[in-house]
Amino acid sequence: MPRFDQVLHVRLGSLKEAVTDWGDTYDKLVKLQEKAENGLQAKADRADWEGENAGVTRPFVKKTAKEFADAAKVADSIRNILRDAQAEFKSAKEDLERLVEEAPGKGIRIDPHGVVGYLIHPDRRSKNYDGPEPKQADFDAMRSAIKAAVDKANDADDVASRALRTIVGTDENNFSGTEYDNLKEASKAQDAEDAKEAAKLVKKGDDATPEEIDKLNKYFKDNKDDPYFAERFAVEVGAKGNLEYWADMGDASDGNRLGIDHRDKLAELQKNWSMTLATATHSTSPEMEQWKADMIKAGGEPIQTRGTHPYGFQVMSNLMRVGDYDDKFLRNYGNSLAVMEDKITHGGSHPPGRAWYQTPQSHLNWIGGGAGQDPMSGFMEALGHNPKASTDFFNSDIDLTPENSKDDKKLNAFDYFSKDRDWPEELNDKGHMSKEPGYDSLGHALESATTGHPYDATPEGLKDVRTAENAEVMQKVVEYYSSDPKHMHEQPGIDDSLGKMGAAYIDELDRSLEQDSDEIMEEKRNSPFGNNDKVGHSRFGDKFDTELLWKRGDAVNFMGIVAQSETGHATLSQAQMLYTTSVLDDVGPKPGSDLSDDRNLTDARTTLRIGSEAQGIMDTTRMEQIDKDYEKDSDEYKKAVGRNTEWVKFGVGAVAAGGVAALTGGAGGALVPLATETVGGAVVTFLGMEADDIGEKYEKDDLLKQKSDELSDEALRMGKENSLLPGKAYAGAPGWSDKDANYLDEQLVENVRNARNNAKDNSLPDPYEKP
Repeated sequence: MPRFDQVLHVRLGSLKEAVTDWGDTYDKLVKLQEKAENGLQAKADRADWEGENAGVTRPFVKKTAKEFADAAKVADSIRNILRDAQAEFKSAKEDLERLVEEAPGKGIRIDPHGVVGYLIHPDRRSKNYDGPEPKQADFDAMRSAIKAAVDKANDADDVASRALRTIVGTDENNFSGTEYDNLKEASKAQDAEDAKEAAKLVKKGDDATPEEIDKLNKYFKDNKDDPYFAERFAVEVGAKGNLEYWADMGDASDGNRLGIDHRDKLAELQKNWSMTLATATHSTSPEMEQWKADMIKAGGEPIQTRGTHPYGFQVMSNLMRVGDYDDKFLRNYGNSLAVMEDKITHGGSHPPGRAWYQTPQSHLNWIGGGAGQDPMSGFMEALGHNPKASTDFFNSDIDLTPENSKDDKKLNAFDYFSKDRDWPEELNDKGHMSKEPGYDSLGHALESATTGHPYDATPEGLKDVRTAENAEVMQKVVEYYSSDPKHMHEQPGIDDSLGKMGAAYIDELDRSLEQDSDEIMEEKRNSPFGNNDKVGHSRFGDKFDTELLWKRGDAVNFMGIVAQSETGHATLSQAQMLYTTSVLDDVGPKPGSDLSDDRNLTDARTTLRIGSEAQGIMDTTRMEQIDKDYEKDSDEYKKAVGRNTEWVKFGVGAVAAGGVAALTGGAGGALVPLATETVGGAVVTFLGMEADDIGEKYEKDDLLKQKSDELSDEALRMGKENSLLPGKAYAGAPGWSDKDANYLDEQLVENVRNARNNAKDNSLPDPYEKP
């Protein structure tokens, strides 16, 4: 595979000459072909030969003429492949040359191996440096552009080399006669060939050897994200064929040991298969439209293997756990699945677990999250990877009697899956029967529906893409989960997702917290919080220019309840600290400003007051939940308290760019909105704090020797110290004089202390008591 330096410095002169030479060869062979066909073959066809001469000479002449024609086809195909490959290499080379030329103007250096870094590192810049200061997003964009150029060359190299081997063929005595008009046509032919070979392996079912499973996985990986291969594979195997194969893999009654001896290979196969079918569903060809209709129809039918008979929905949902499936397909699939569940549960009179349970069980899921009996779990994972489909789904009502236009029996999707459905127990990743796999997948779907990003998307480089439709789902989430602690605690596995959803809307939660009344739905005048732009317009629509997404009481309860979970507390705490710091950057006086008028600090004080109050709410509810969950003075109690402030180590290690911060460490994957697109001095200072030093400050070994009451008080005191960090970062930002920095530190620290006391004035949710 060509490397960065090889693509950048490639010399294409000889390749260009080869294109010309093969073009000349083709022209000569065409003339010879014409002479052979119009001369030798024409005369042979007219000759009145008889006997042995007729049976030998005429076929020989025809074969010779055909070889000239095949030779011309080969020469033309080689010319076409080399021509397009040369064009792709030239384009990739020019792309890299342009990037290398532009990089210094952006303050970026690209080394000889394509590694991106600072042109002048911040530590080595002079005090008078006024050059470009690239951010993380700039580095990410440059790396992405370099990769795209190198990938372009690699793809052309792979397709061209394989095409040339095919053109030459394996018969030493005959020309292959293979025809390619261009590189794209060769690529499609290779895709179709790979799809056929993969389909042949599928026909072996669980009789396949481990080596053949490896080969099938290689076909999938070599053609990853290739839409034509994906479509041809799906069609070659057929909708029912996909289901029968995967059901067969999950049936051990025929002595199949793949699931016993090679679980890792099946897990890899499930992921690759899922991504391939996901890519295929984006095709709108007549064949794929029929495939999608057939797949949904087969969902309600038993798929018979030797010893099992799972429904098609149970099988297919486990082939949807990975990859981005088509929006329309997911909507139609999900609606049909909900109709099917309503039917087999007799309108909800039987629990879904009993309705879907098969004896003997098929093992349909090998990648974690249950054995795959509940089809809703896999479907939720599919929604978790497609934000648009997920958002539309949770804002919809499902028609449970689509065949009867007179019957208006509807199912509210959010209410059913979040509130009403009795999610079945499955074997979780720890080997215990639990409802965790189902609620974990529900959380993933809600994450994508509220944030606008796939739940497991790499946070770096993402933007704030929340829409009015996303916010509509989040309103439902806050309204329901804030109404009673049991809604979160009795849905094991959903707390981490609720924490990430809260982090994504920390700006709107703070806007609600600022309102004095628990019932008024209007923001405080000139609120520094929320996502409104500089002229006051909300990204969620005109209605929310001044109207809150939630009442203050709902915001308090949601943050308090989610923070009862250790994971939820850590994620929301990190988000709160980062968002507070960014708002200080936005609304506080800029470094070097005149601080003689104390009114200029009003918004800064408000920002710290709300941030500190929010942290006080979360710390208090978390400590109360620890008191409820663990016996006082037990090791478990002390360890839980000791972990209560460890989140601060991760908060300072977040990556901020483009108006958002990506949390790292314990809350990896969460995205936090910032008050401005450009990262300000306070945020930079905050992110530059040494995580290890802070971590050492909050080591708990010595605290574990204390009594529980003393330890609890110490943890709350540390929580207050954490609340001071945004203010300290703001006061310590470059540009303030020592005198002003000390003044700010004194003024803002006192504000935080007062706000922590205000947290106790809220009507906080009670800790959850296990039944």
